[in-house]
Amino acid sequence: MPSAPLFRFGVIADPQYADLEPNLALNRYPANSLAKLRDAIEEFNRHDLAFVVTLGDIIDREWKSFDAILPVYETLRHPRHFLLGNHDFAIAPEHLKAVSTRVGMPSAYYDFSHAGYRFIALDGNEISVFAPPEDDPRRDEAKALMKALENSGAPNGQRWNAAIGSAQYDWLVEKLHEAKTAGEKVVVMNHYPIFPEDGHNALDSERMLALLAQHDHIVAYLNGHNHAGNFGAVGGTYFINFKGMVDTETSSAYSIVSVYEDRLDISGFGRETSRSLPLG
Repeated sequence: MPSAPLFRFGVIADPQYADLEPNLALNRYPANSLAKLRDAIEEFNRHDLAFVVTLGDIIDREWKSFDAILPVYETLRHPRHFLLGNHDFAIAPEHLKAVSTRVGMPSAYYDFSHAGYRFIALDGNEISVFAPPEDDPRRDEAKALMKALENSGAPNGQRWNAAIGSAQYDWLVEKLHEAKTAGEKVVVMNHYPIFPEDGHNALDSERMLALLAQHDHIVAYLNGHNHAGNFGAVGGTYFINFKGMVDTETSSAYSIVSVYEDRLDISGFGRETSRSLPLG
Protein backbone atom coordinates (compact mmCIF):
# COMPACT_ATOMS: atom_id res chain seq x y z
CA MET A 1 0.00 0.00 0.00
CA PRO A 2 1.26 3.51 -0.71
CA SER A 3 2.39 5.33 2.40
CA ALA A 4 0.71 8.61 1.55
CA PRO A 5 -2.71 9.36 0.04
CA LEU A 6 -3.20 11.19 -3.24
CA PHE A 7 -5.15 13.78 -1.24
CA ARG A 8 -7.50 14.18 1.70
CA PHE A 9 -10.73 16.12 2.13
CA GLY A 10 -13.08 16.89 5.00
CA VAL A 11 -16.80 16.09 5.14
CA ILE A 12 -19.57 17.67 7.24
CA ALA A 13 -23.23 16.71 7.03
CA ASP A 14 -26.24 18.52 8.45
CA PRO A 15 -24.92 21.09 10.94
CA GLN A 16 -28.46 22.48 10.71
CA TYR A 17 -27.76 25.53 12.88
CA ALA A 18 -30.48 27.79 14.27
CA ASP A 19 -30.90 29.68 17.51
CA LEU A 20 -33.62 27.32 18.73
CA GLU A 21 -34.45 25.17 21.72
CA PRO A 22 -33.52 21.49 21.28
CA ASN A 23 -35.88 19.16 19.47
CA LEU A 24 -35.84 16.45 22.12
CA ALA A 25 -38.09 14.10 20.13
CA LEU A 26 -35.47 13.95 17.37
CA ASN A 27 -32.46 14.44 19.69
CA ARG A 28 -31.37 17.51 17.71
CA TYR A 29 -29.64 20.52 19.22
CA PRO A 30 -29.43 23.14 16.45
CA ALA A 31 -27.97 25.91 18.63
CA ASN A 32 -25.05 23.67 19.61
CA SER A 33 -23.88 23.28 16.02
CA LEU A 34 -21.83 26.48 16.08
CA ALA A 35 -19.52 25.08 18.76
CA LYS A 36 -19.43 21.67 17.06
CA LEU A 37 -18.53 23.28 13.74
CA ARG A 38 -15.76 25.35 15.36
CA ASP A 39 -14.30 22.18 16.86
CA ALA A 40 -14.48 20.36 13.52
CA ILE A 41 -12.76 23.22 11.73
CA GLU A 42 -10.02 23.30 14.36
CA GLU A 43 -9.40 19.63 13.61
CA PHE A 44 -9.52 20.15 9.83
CA ASN A 45 -7.02 23.00 10.14
CA ARG A 46 -4.50 20.58 11.68
CA HIS A 47 -4.45 18.57 8.45
CA ASP A 48 -3.40 19.12 4.86
CA LEU A 49 -6.76 18.92 3.09
CA ALA A 50 -7.61 19.63 -0.53
CA PHE A 51 -11.01 21.01 0.53
CA VAL A 52 -13.91 20.58 2.96
CA VAL A 53 -17.44 19.85 1.75
CA THR A 54 -20.69 20.38 3.64
CA LEU A 55 -23.40 18.08 2.28
CA GLY A 56 -26.38 20.35 2.90
CA ASP A 57 -28.63 21.55 5.72
CA ILE A 58 -26.21 24.26 6.78
CA ILE A 59 -29.07 25.80 8.76
CA ASP A 60 -32.21 24.42 10.35
CA ARG A 61 -34.40 27.41 9.46
CA GLU A 62 -34.55 31.23 9.23
CA TRP A 63 -32.52 33.41 6.87
CA LYS A 64 -30.68 35.05 9.78
CA SER A 65 -29.16 31.70 10.71
CA PHE A 66 -26.75 32.05 7.77
CA ASP A 67 -25.41 35.24 9.38
CA ALA A 68 -24.27 33.23 12.41
CA ILE A 69 -22.87 30.06 10.85
CA LEU A 70 -21.15 31.28 7.69
CA PRO A 71 -18.57 33.37 9.61
CA VAL A 72 -17.49 30.18 11.41
CA TYR A 73 -16.55 28.71 8.02
CA GLU A 74 -14.30 31.73 7.44
CA THR A 75 -11.89 30.26 10.00
CA LEU A 76 -11.30 27.24 7.76
CA ARG A 77 -7.88 27.45 6.08
CA HIS A 78 -8.90 25.10 3.25
CA PRO A 79 -11.14 25.69 0.22
CA ARG A 80 -14.78 24.94 1.05
CA HIS A 81 -17.63 23.60 -1.02
CA PHE A 82 -21.30 23.63 -0.09
CA LEU A 83 -24.34 21.68 -1.15
CA LEU A 84 -27.85 22.70 -0.15
CA GLY A 85 -30.46 20.62 1.68
CA ASN A 86 -34.14 20.88 2.47
CA HIS A 87 -33.66 22.85 5.69
CA ASP A 88 -31.66 25.52 3.86
CA PHE A 89 -34.99 26.48 2.25
CA ALA A 90 -36.96 26.71 5.52
CA ILE A 91 -36.87 30.48 5.14
CA ALA A 92 -39.14 33.35 4.12
CA PRO A 93 -40.40 32.93 0.52
CA GLU A 94 -38.67 36.10 -0.72
CA HIS A 95 -35.26 34.51 -0.04
CA LEU A 96 -35.82 31.16 -1.79
CA LYS A 97 -34.03 32.11 -5.02
CA ALA A 98 -31.02 33.58 -3.21
CA VAL A 99 -29.82 30.70 -1.02
CA SER A 100 -26.93 29.49 -3.20
CA THR A 101 -25.74 33.08 -3.65
CA ARG A 102 -25.93 33.72 0.10
CA VAL A 103 -23.73 30.70 0.75
CA GLY A 104 -21.24 31.79 -1.93
CA MET A 105 -21.76 28.82 -4.23
CA PRO A 106 -20.77 29.23 -7.92
CA SER A 107 -24.21 27.84 -8.81
CA ALA A 108 -26.74 25.47 -7.26
CA TYR A 109 -24.96 22.51 -8.90
CA TYR A 110 -21.38 22.37 -10.18
CA ASP A 111 -18.32 20.18 -10.58
CA PHE A 112 -14.58 20.41 -10.03
CA SER A 113 -11.55 18.20 -10.57
CA HIS A 114 -8.67 17.31 -8.27
CA ALA A 115 -5.81 14.84 -8.71
CA GLY A 116 -7.53 12.58 -11.24
CA TYR A 117 -10.95 12.79 -9.59
CA ARG A 118 -14.09 14.60 -10.75
CA PHE A 119 -16.37 15.76 -7.93
CA ILE A 120 -19.95 16.39 -9.04
CA ALA A 121 -22.06 18.41 -6.59
CA LEU A 122 -25.79 18.09 -7.26
CA ASP A 123 -28.68 20.35 -6.33
CA GLY A 124 -31.06 17.68 -5.10
CA ASN A 125 -33.75 20.24 -4.19
CA GLU A 126 -34.96 21.28 -7.65
CA ILE A 127 -38.15 19.23 -7.70
CA SER A 128 -39.61 19.69 -4.22
CA VAL A 129 -42.40 21.25 -2.21
CA PHE A 130 -40.02 23.65 -0.44
CA ALA A 131 -37.24 25.02 -2.70
CA PRO A 132 -39.09 26.38 -5.77
CA PRO A 133 -41.21 29.54 -5.41
CA GLU A 134 -44.70 28.85 -4.12
CA ASP A 135 -46.40 29.10 -7.54
CA ASP A 136 -43.72 27.09 -9.38
CA PRO A 137 -44.96 24.00 -11.30
CA ARG A 138 -42.02 22.02 -9.88
CA ARG A 139 -43.94 21.84 -6.60
CA ASP A 140 -46.76 20.01 -8.38
CA GLU A 141 -44.20 17.76 -10.05
CA ALA A 142 -42.81 16.87 -6.62
CA LYS A 143 -46.30 16.10 -5.30
CA ALA A 144 -46.89 13.78 -8.25
CA LEU A 145 -43.62 11.95 -7.56
CA MET A 146 -44.50 11.65 -3.88
CA LYS A 147 -47.94 10.27 -4.70
CA ALA A 148 -46.56 7.72 -7.16
CA LEU A 149 -44.04 6.50 -4.57
CA GLU A 150 -46.74 6.28 -1.92
CA ASN A 151 -48.97 4.31 -4.26
CA SER A 152 -46.15 1.87 -5.00
CA GLY A 153 -45.48 1.29 -1.31
CA ALA A 154 -42.05 2.95 -1.38
CA PRO A 155 -41.03 4.58 1.91
CA ASN A 156 -39.50 7.76 0.47
CA GLY A 157 -42.53 9.64 -0.89
CA GLN A 158 -42.06 12.22 1.84
CA ARG A 159 -42.33 16.02 1.74
CA TRP A 160 -38.78 16.39 3.08
CA ASN A 161 -37.33 14.60 0.03
CA ALA A 162 -36.72 15.97 -3.46
CA ALA A 163 -35.36 15.27 -6.95
CA ILE A 164 -33.24 16.86 -9.66
CA GLY A 165 -34.80 18.36 -12.78
CA SER A 166 -34.38 17.21 -16.37
CA ALA A 167 -31.78 19.87 -17.31
CA GLN A 168 -29.62 18.97 -14.32
CA TYR A 169 -30.01 15.26 -15.11
CA ASP A 170 -28.75 15.89 -18.65
CA TRP A 171 -25.87 17.93 -17.22
CA LEU A 172 -24.97 15.06 -14.89
CA VAL A 173 -24.94 12.62 -17.82
CA GLU A 174 -22.64 14.99 -19.71
CA LYS A 175 -20.27 15.40 -16.75
CA LEU A 176 -20.04 11.65 -16.24
CA HIS A 177 -19.04 11.23 -19.88
CA GLU A 178 -16.57 14.11 -19.66
CA ALA A 179 -14.89 12.51 -16.67
CA LYS A 180 -14.75 9.13 -18.42
CA THR A 181 -13.11 10.70 -21.46
CA ALA A 182 -10.60 12.50 -19.23
CA GLY A 183 -9.73 9.28 -17.40
CA GLU A 184 -11.04 10.64 -14.11
CA LYS A 185 -12.68 8.70 -11.30
CA VAL A 186 -15.91 10.27 -10.07
CA VAL A 187 -17.37 11.13 -6.68
CA VAL A 188 -21.02 12.25 -6.83
CA MET A 189 -22.28 14.38 -3.93
CA ASN A 190 -25.88 15.16 -3.08
CA HIS A 191 -27.83 16.02 0.06
CA TYR A 192 -30.20 13.10 -0.51
CA PRO A 193 -29.34 9.40 -0.39
CA ILE A 194 -30.39 7.06 -3.19
CA PHE A 195 -29.22 3.71 -1.74
CA PRO A 196 -29.89 1.60 0.32
CA GLU A 197 -33.69 1.96 0.33
CA ASP A 198 -34.80 4.34 3.07
CA GLY A 199 -37.53 6.85 3.88
CA HIS A 200 -35.02 9.68 3.36
CA ASN A 201 -34.06 8.74 -0.20
CA ALA A 202 -34.44 11.19 -3.07
CA LEU A 203 -37.77 11.10 -4.89
CA ASP A 204 -35.86 10.09 -8.05
CA SER A 205 -33.56 7.56 -6.35
CA GLU A 206 -34.42 4.68 -8.70
CA ARG A 207 -33.68 6.75 -11.79
CA MET A 208 -30.44 8.06 -10.29
CA LEU A 209 -29.30 4.62 -9.19
CA ALA A 210 -29.95 3.24 -12.67
CA LEU A 211 -27.89 6.04 -14.23
CA LEU A 212 -24.91 5.56 -11.93
CA ALA A 213 -24.99 1.79 -12.51
CA GLN A 214 -24.15 2.46 -16.18
CA HIS A 215 -20.72 3.85 -15.25
CA ASP A 216 -17.77 1.95 -13.83
CA HIS A 217 -15.70 5.04 -12.99
CA ILE A 218 -17.97 6.28 -10.17
CA VAL A 219 -16.26 5.23 -6.96
CA ALA A 220 -18.52 6.89 -4.39
CA TYR A 221 -21.78 8.74 -3.79
CA LEU A 222 -21.67 10.95 -0.69
CA ASN A 223 -24.73 12.40 1.06
CA GLY A 224 -26.30 13.51 4.32
CA HIS A 225 -30.03 14.05 5.08
CA ASN A 226 -30.54 10.76 6.95
CA HIS A 227 -28.95 11.83 10.23
CA ALA A 228 -28.57 8.25 11.46
CA GLY A 229 -26.16 7.53 8.61
CA ASN A 230 -26.20 4.60 6.22
CA PHE A 231 -23.92 2.64 3.92
CA GLY A 232 -24.20 0.37 0.90
CA ALA A 233 -22.43 -0.68 -2.26
CA VAL A 234 -23.60 -1.45 -5.78
CA GLY A 235 -21.01 -2.81 -8.16
CA GLY A 236 -17.90 -0.71 -7.66
CA THR A 237 -19.70 2.31 -6.18
CA TYR A 238 -19.93 3.00 -2.44
CA PHE A 239 -22.96 4.87 -1.10
CA ILE A 240 -21.91 6.69 2.05
CA ASN A 241 -24.52 8.52 4.13
CA PHE A 242 -22.69 10.68 6.67
CA LYS A 243 -24.26 11.25 10.08
CA GLY A 244 -25.81 14.56 11.13
CA MET A 245 -23.67 16.98 13.15
CA VAL A 246 -26.79 18.50 14.75
CA ASP A 247 -27.80 15.32 16.54
CA THR A 248 -27.19 14.80 20.27
CA GLU A 249 -26.37 17.46 22.83
CA THR A 250 -22.59 17.10 22.93
CA SER A 251 -21.26 14.54 20.43
CA SER A 252 -20.38 15.66 16.93
CA ALA A 253 -19.97 13.88 13.59
CA TYR A 254 -17.58 14.73 10.76
CA SER A 255 -14.93 12.96 8.70
CA ILE A 256 -11.66 13.15 6.85
CA VAL A 257 -11.51 11.07 3.67
CA SER A 258 -8.07 9.96 2.49
CA VAL A 259 -7.96 9.02 -1.20
CA TYR A 260 -5.35 6.41 -2.09
CA GLU A 261 -4.69 4.71 -5.42
CA ASP A 262 -6.30 1.52 -4.13
CA ARG A 263 -8.77 2.60 -1.45
CA LEU A 264 -10.72 5.29 0.34
CA ASP A 265 -10.02 5.57 4.06
CA ILE A 266 -12.69 7.43 6.05
CA SER A 267 -11.59 8.64 9.46
CA GLY A 268 -14.74 9.33 11.44
CA PHE A 269 -14.79 11.78 14.35
CA GLY A 270 -17.39 11.68 17.12
CA ARG A 271 -20.32 9.50 16.08
CA GLU A 272 -19.14 9.06 12.50
CA THR A 273 -18.02 5.58 11.40
CA SER A 274 -14.48 4.95 10.15
CA ARG A 275 -14.18 2.74 7.06
CA SER A 276 -11.54 1.45 4.67
CA LEU A 277 -13.04 0.91 1.23
CA PRO A 278 -10.97 -0.89 -1.44
CA LEU A 279 -11.10 0.45 -4.98
CA GLY A 280 -11.23 -1.97 -7.88
